[in-house]
Amino acid sequence: MEKLKFLLAGNPNVGKSSVFNHLTGMKQHVGNWPGKTVEQKSGSFEFDNYEIEMIDLPGNYSLTPYSVEEQVSRDAIIHEENDAVINIIDAENIQRNLYLTLQILETGANTVLAVNLLNYAEEAGFDIDLKKLEKTLGIPIVVVDAREGTGLNELVRAAIKAAKNPTNRAESLTYGFELDDHINEVKSMFPSLKVGSAPDSWVAVKLLEGDDEVMDLAEESPDKENLRKVNEIRRHLEEILNDNVDDAFIDARYGEIAGIMNKCVKKPSGDKETLTDKIDKIVTNRFLGIPIFLVVIYLVFYLTYTIGGPYQDLIDEGFTLLIDYLTPMLGDGLLSSFVLNGVIGGVGSILTFIPIIFILFFLLSLIEDVGYLARAAFVIDRAMYKVMGLSGKAFIPMILGFGCDVTGVMATRTLSNESDRISTMLALPFISCSARIPIYALFTAVFFTQNQTEVTFGLYILGMIVAIIVARLLKGTVFSEESAPFIMELPPYRLPTMKSATLHMWERGSLFIKKAGTIILGTSILVWLLGNLPPGVEEGTIESVIGMFGNAIAPIFAPLGFGFWQAAVALVFGIMAKEIVVSTFGTLFGVGEDGISDVLPGLFTPLTSLSYMVFTLLYVPCFACLGAIKEETNSWKWMGVCVVLCLVIAYVASFIVYQGGLLLGFT
Repeated sequence: MEKLKFLLAGNPNVGKSSVFNHLTGMKQHVGNWPGKTVEQKSGSFEFDNYEIEMIDLPGNYSLTPYSVEEQVSRDAIIHEENDAVINIIDAENIQRNLYLTLQILETGANTVLAVNLLNYAEEAGFDIDLKKLEKTLGIPIVVVDAREGTGLNELVRAAIKAAKNPTNRAESLTYGFELDDHINEVKSMFPSLKVGSAPDSWVAVKLLEGDDEVMDLAEESPDKENLRKVNEIRRHLEEILNDNVDDAFIDARYGEIAGIMNKCVKKPSGDKETLTDKIDKIVTNRFLGIPIFLVVIYLVFYLTYTIGGPYQDLIDEGFTLLIDYLTPMLGDGLLSSFVLNGVIGGVGSILTFIPIIFILFFLLSLIEDVGYLARAAFVIDRAMYKVMGLSGKAFIPMILGFGCDVTGVMATRTLSNESDRISTMLALPFISCSARIPIYALFTAVFFTQNQTEVTFGLYILGMIVAIIVARLLKGTVFSEESAPFIMELPPYRLPTMKSATLHMWERGSLFIKKAGTIILGTSILVWLLGNLPPGVEEGTIESVIGMFGNAIAPIFAPLGFGFWQAAVALVFGIMAKEIVVSTFGTLFGVGEDGISDVLPGLFTPLTSLSYMVFTLLYVPCFACLGAIKEETNSWKWMGVCVVLCLVIAYVASFIVYQGGLLLGFT
């Protein structure tokens, strides 16, 4: 079976990921690009006796490497072997999308254009002559519907045909007489300079633009003495055009796009108000926007617990039956204790929360796919700038922090100045990540059965408030640099598809299962081992190693209402991964009947459990998050500041909750 490799490129929000999910299904792999922290999604599928590998490139507006995502996309197209680049464009935003298309063609890539959402464009009044557009661009064009998955077979066939009969449109692109003349002049100066699969014309353009990568390669080429002439040509062009060369090429591309639009596209006349415009008048209203956002988040948690709760109980009953089945077989002894308490107790206590985690990710995927997430960022922008002094762009890492703080920390590199980056990084650990959900679900199920949604919602809001206060203080004291303005695209609202939402849910939820089988399992075994040492000690008692360690540090937490050793050691091990707080209790107390849920009421009260949840919300983030902060700031100092800041704030907040609750008569 012949193998082919296609790259999937496009602007954000054009349906690129939906096309990828439809074609590859569950045969996906998520990793990082070599040497980068940018996520790489690859997948494979079979089609007409071809085995096709597909790489989903990051969504970009251009291939000018101002960001690491743009660098990754350009490197993949130029340096990685591929048979075709499939460029997805949104028909309703064709003029903007064609800029990336032209830049892909400049690289000499064998390109197929997929026009998505044509029906929406036509409803909005656009009339696109696809045959004329195909002839003008000189590449095959296929109409697809990424949401429904229609037209994808034709798209793959067109890509296979293009792979068998590759085209290179780079040399036929023009930038106007003046620029074209000097491009040819520069080409003749560097006949031996090659940059991946890029044509000589692309290399010449990049030399004139002063592209760092190409300039470095030119410095090492046999023709490096000609760089002086290139600089002279660049200065000459800037004098003639009264503009810098970068902007001259940008203007030339947009001029080319204007010509294409005039020839192939009829735009709607007048300002027709779309359904998206009507909805945005409500959800982005300066007074209604934030209340609507809070209602959406509340509903997410309400549905998560309402739907997931019964399935969680079902899994818990399953583990009870498993323990009842294994207990007589294993009898008493270390083996029985290891299997029932160390493995099933530790990992099983976490696996019971799979329905909660998966439903939460499914609902968040629906919100993202429908287009509301971008509106939330837009709405929060005003508040973040006025209250925190941060750009609304900082809200994107914080939203990602709801899933995983590590992802949020890595996303801070999109912020344009260092003060925003570090302020956001230090505020991010207070945003409640998905790893804390099992803690909230455990304690609210035991102590706040009728108010699970309200308590969890309150904890998330508390985390956001603390993050805002911390960022505001940092921006007002340590960092005073002015934040850059926030500009982002608001995609039109789309009906999400079950397939896309399910794949996103699995992509994120499977990491939870993987963690349960690796980090959590290993830590559970370690907790069990320490609970059985020294030899002969009664398992999981204060005389064990873990009991003595916990008893030594437990008094620190007494003013917070949970000054007993089990709670203390769970917090210490929870620094490895927040789910381990629950798995530690599971290892010490077991699961199922007479397990965690029955033991906790003897250790906690509703007030102390609330204090404990507040502490786990705000205290030190996991090792992976701390490592990401150190890596992104390239400094141990800021990682240390994060640890101290989190511990102090968590302690003070829990102290206020517990002691304040006692004063008000709560228990």
